[in-house]
Amino acid sequence: MFKIFKKLGFERKVSNVQAIKESLDKAKETCKRLADTELKYLNIKKYKYTADEAMRELGVTSELIHQLAEDYVIQILKTEAQFLAYIKELKSDKKENKELNYTKLRELVHKNLGVARNLRIKDAEKILQEMMVKEDLDYLTICFEALRAHAIILKPTCAYNTIKLIELKSSL
Repeated sequence: MFKIFKKLGFERKVSNVQAIKESLDKAKETCKRLADTELKYLNIKKYKYTADEAMRELGVTSELIHQLAEDYVIQILKTEAQFLAYIKELKSDKKENKELNYTKLRELVHKNLGVARNLRIKDAEKILQEMMVKEDLDYLTICFEALRAHAIILKPTCAYNTIKLIELKSSL
């Protein structure tokens, strides 16, 4: 009987559901850890996104807000390499005693901050606002780690599919 399920693809579906759950659990643990330590003063530990405020203020449907939230999650995950590369470049410049230019990082942060503000994603707004003004590179790395984890929590299935697609593309 289990062979039939396997042939029909049910085993893969169950394993994807389990992988999404594991990814979500890991993201929740990351958020809790950071909200209890380095990002405690942002008061984002108990934040849970609802689309109501964005729907009301923007005058659009729930379906559209949720689609835009998925687009936001995809954008955060697709730009992860850029965020980390900019921070790495700044760390390298710092080691070489060069003047640090945060422009590229701040432009990327600003783009994502605008989307988070429009969708009224308050935890992301707070984290991205920190990234706009802080210059501690280790702290910026922690902020991005939290931003990524919060994006996964926002739309776990979308995040999982995006991460898998990115992994597939990078393996080609």
